[in-house]
Amino acid sequence: MIRILSLLMLVNLLGCSPDAPKRPTEKPASIHKKRPANYRESMQFIPAGILNMGGDNEQASRNEFPKHRVILDSFWMDTYEVTNAAFADFVKATAYLTVAERPIDWEEMAKTLPPGTPRPPDSILQPGALVFRQPGQRVDMSNPANWWVWTIGANWRQPEGPGSSIEGKENHPVVQVAWEDAAAYADWAGKRLPTEAEWEWAARGGEENLIYPWGNNLGENAGKLANFWQGPFPYINELEDGYATTAPVGSYLPNGYGLYDMAGNAWEWCYDWFDPAYYRKQTASTANTRGPDIAARPLNGMPAERVVRGGSFLCSENYCSGYRNARRMGSSPDTGLNHTGFRCVVD
Repeated sequence: MIRILSLLMLVNLLGCSPDAPKRPTEKPASIHKKRPANYRESMQFIPAGILNMGGDNEQASRNEFPKHRVILDSFWMDTYEVTNAAFADFVKATAYLTVAERPIDWEEMAKTLPPGTPRPPDSILQPGALVFRQPGQRVDMSNPANWWVWTIGANWRQPEGPGSSIEGKENHPVVQVAWEDAAAYADWAGKRLPTEAEWEWAARGGEENLIYPWGNNLGENAGKLANFWQGPFPYINELEDGYATTAPVGSYLPNGYGLYDMAGNAWEWCYDWFDPAYYRKQTASTANTRGPDIAARPLNGMPAERVVRGGSFLCSENYCSGYRNARRMGSSPDTGLNHTGFRCVVD
């Protein structure tokens, strides 16, 4: 879905066909630093085991796996989503520039567009990102452009665009980060992004076949369980959870492994390429842990997307219910949105 949103943005800006790719980006250089001695102080140990991976209920989409077993080694996972404060430390130490902050090179972009695509005015070819805008009435749910707006100047420092700020939100999850931004931070921190199987195993918190990290029901107090959309998305948010956008990390109860916000708040990047069949091809005797980069690449001409997991403050029961343990989506690696963040793991 998120990749479609990026394409819609380009269609609106450039007047080209929906097949036009996104702006090119640079692969970040390795900026790895020595792992600090106390790096596990804010992490939780996730034991080895066999994950019964896949959809748990009738909401399971065609992209969710049927139940099958995947073997996992033990690992450590960040207790919380990476915060604005932590990401700011990374940027200060490295002078890193996120995808949303980089200048757009029209000459490079034009190479990937249909011949004859007109050059947009310089006023449009400016760094930015997609931002959620709540419509005031019921809208066509098949068109995400009804609630996503390309916003020049939107980035991790200004998640909703110029005039917004992360001041006072240092303990909120960083958002408007693309996959390569998250991977660069993980490398700097001496960690890595979790594989999709690792993420689901950790989200389940040691429990089997639960729909949500907390159990099988939302119940009447759903707003106390996680930060997600209460009410009919995208035009009425009843705010039972107390937040219209991100919440401070750790605002809700942890799961069985002591991990916070594995449901809602911000979608989280995983290492793996988004191949709906990948883990389904594995068996308990062959599948393991480390998100093989080649084997997990998209097959049969599928678009090159990376996995996001966990849902966000924009997920609702009437739209994507992304806070389910098995819910999976793909997003282009150069796509950042104001509801997408990440957390890291180490072996």
